[in-house]
Amino acid sequence: MISLKNIRLQYGERFIFRDETATIGAKDRIGLVGSNGMGKTTLLRVLTGQEDLDSGEIVRAKHTTIGYLPQDGIHSSGRSLYDEVASVFEEVQNLTKWIEEASEELQSLDTNSEEYHETLERIGSWEVLLEDHDATKLPSKIKTILAGLGFEQGDFERDTGEFSGGWQMRIALAKLLLANPSLLLLDEPTNHLDISSQQWLENYLAKYEGSLLMVSHDRSFLDTLCTRIFEVTLGALNRYQGNYSKFEVQSAQQREHLRKAQANQQREIEKAEEFINRFRAKATKARQVQSRIKALDKVERIELEEEESAIAFSFPSSPRSGQTILEVKQLCKSYGDLAVLDKIDLKIERGDRIAVVGVNGAGKSTLVKVISGDEPYQSGEIAMGSQTVPTYFAQHQADTLDPELDALSIVEQVAPAGHNKNLRSVLGSFLFRGDDVFKKVKVLSGGERNRLALAKILVQPSNFLVLDEPTNHLDINSQNVLQNAIRDYDGSFIIVSHNRAFVDPIVNKTLEVRKDGISLFPGNVSDYLRHLEETQVAVEDPAKNGPTPHSRPVNSENPKEARRRRAELQKKLSPIKKKLAETEDKIATLEERQAVIEALLADPEYFKKPEAPDTMREYDLNKDKIDSAYTRWQELSDQISQLEESA
Repeated sequence: MISLKNIRLQYGERFIFRDETATIGAKDRIGLVGSNGMGKTTLLRVLTGQEDLDSGEIVRAKHTTIGYLPQDGIHSSGRSLYDEVASVFEEVQNLTKWIEEASEELQSLDTNSEEYHETLERIGSWEVLLEDHDATKLPSKIKTILAGLGFEQGDFERDTGEFSGGWQMRIALAKLLLANPSLLLLDEPTNHLDISSQQWLENYLAKYEGSLLMVSHDRSFLDTLCTRIFEVTLGALNRYQGNYSKFEVQSAQQREHLRKAQANQQREIEKAEEFINRFRAKATKARQVQSRIKALDKVERIELEEEESAIAFSFPSSPRSGQTILEVKQLCKSYGDLAVLDKIDLKIERGDRIAVVGVNGAGKSTLVKVISGDEPYQSGEIAMGSQTVPTYFAQHQADTLDPELDALSIVEQVAPAGHNKNLRSVLGSFLFRGDDVFKKVKVLSGGERNRLALAKILVQPSNFLVLDEPTNHLDINSQNVLQNAIRDYDGSFIIVSHNRAFVDPIVNKTLEVRKDGISLFPGNVSDYLRHLEETQVAVEDPAKNGPTPHSRPVNSENPKEARRRRAELQKKLSPIKKKLAETEDKIATLEERQAVIEALLADPEYFKKPEAPDTMREYDLNKDKIDSAYTRWQELSDQISQLEESA
C-alpha cells in the first residue's frame, strides 16, 4: 500500500533516517517505537507530507488515503460537536469513482500478484465505507463513536470551542475514525482517554478495515493491537514481527548480537591503529600503513543506542506510618452548583496500593486534589493517620518550579541528606541526561517540566504517594524505571492513571469513581474490568449466571440412573476431547514454527537472502492457520461446555 524507498533525513550531522526502506501493507497493525527524540513523530510527518526528505521516496498505491492524529495542537470552534464530526462525510463523493477506476485496473493485473489482492482489499473497504455512508446510518455511526470516546448526548449541540485540549483531541480522533482512511497515523492516541474510552478504542481499532501506524507509550495498547513493530533508532528503521512484548525479546537479542559485533570490530580497529602507530615512521612499511589508514576511514562504525533501561533509582526509605493512612468521611465537593463529590467515605490503610479509575469528568483528579489538600471542600472530614507523610504529584505542579533554577538544583533542594549522588540517576530516569541536568526550567518544554516536577516529588521521603497521571510524559523505558521503583516502594499510594500496563503490576486495589459515588474493589484494574464485564453479562442475560438457590431443581435421580447418564455423557465427550487435544498439539507445533520464523525475520540482514519472500509468505500462512486452529479450539471447548451444562 505504501513503500518507503531509501529515505534519508539528516539534521546537521545527526541522521534521523539513513537510507531506510520499509513497507506498510493493507490491514497492517504497526507500533512505532523508539527513544524520545529519535524520530517517531518525524516519520509520521514525513508520511503525511508535512516534513520533506533529503532523498529517497515514498510511493503510495493509487487512492490511498491517510489520516493523522498528532499529540496536540488541534483546536476547532464555530460548529456544534455533531456538525463538526459530521463534516468529514463531505469528502466521500469520490468513492464511487475510485471503485470504478480500481475495478478497471484489476483487469490488467496478475490475479496471483500482491498488487491484485491489495486492490481487491481497497475496493472492498470502499464498498463497506459507501454502505456506511448511507444517510440513514450516519447519525447512528456518529453517535456511537462520540459515545465511545466519552461524549454525552448533551455535548452534541455544544460549540466545539467550549471543549478543553484533551476533548479537542477526542473530537479530532472521532473525525478520523468516521473518515475511515486507508492508513491511520496515531501519535499517542490514548493520552487523553480514560480507561473506558481507551478500552472502547482498542476494540474499535481491532476491527478497523484499514492499516494502523501508531506511536504509544502504553505497552498494553501496543500488545493488544500490533502485529508488527517499527523501531526508530540512530538513523535506522528496524522492523520486527509480533507485538511489543515480542519486540522487546527480539530487540534484546539483536542488541546482544550488535554488542558482540561492535566488540569484535573495536578489537580489529585497535589492531590496525596499533600497526599504524608502530610502523608509521618506517619507510619500508609506508605502503601497508597507508593501506590500513584508508581501510579504517572506510569502516562504518557500529553504534549502539544508550541503554536507558539500565538506569534505575529507588525511593528514600519511608518513615513508619500508623495502620490508618487516611480516612475520608461524608466528603462533599462542588464547583458552584455542580456537585462533583457527594458524601464520599473512604479509608486507606497501611499497605494499600490503589489505582483510581472512572470516566473523565467523574471526579478522579478532584478526589486526589482534595485528599492532598490542593483543593478546598465544602463539608465532610479528611483525617491523615498517625505519622502519615504524604507527597503529591499533579500536572499543574510543573508551573510551580522556579524558572531560574536548573533541573539538578530543583531536586537538590528537596532531596534528603546523603542522596545527592543518586540524583543524576533519578534525573536520567526521566530523560535528563548529561548536560541536560544544567538546563534552566525556563527553557524546558512542557513535557520536560512535568518530568522534572515528578522527579522532584519522588526524591522526597514519604510514606504515602498521591499521583495524578504520572506517566503522561514518560516513554516506555522511563515508565519501566518508575514502575520498578514504585513496586519496591515501602509506603502506600493512590494513583490516577489510564495506563493499565503500568498500574496493573503495582496495585492491589482499584477505586472506581462515579458521578453517583465510589466503590473499592480488590485486585488491579484488569480484575476490575473483568468484574464489570461479568456484571454486564449478568444484567443482560441472567440465565448465564445459572439458576438462583431458590430455583435450583432438587436432584431426585437414583444413583444407577445417574451413573448411566454420566457414562452416556463421557461417550459423547470423549471424541470431542480427543479432537481438542489434537487441536492443542497443532497450535503448539504451529506456534513453535512461527517463533522460528519470527527469529529469522527479526534480523534485517535476513531480508537480503533470496528465501526471505518465501519465509514471509510462510509466516502469513502460518498466522492464518493459527487463527483457524484457535477458532476450532474455541468451537470444541464450547461443545464440551454445552454438553456438560446440559447433563
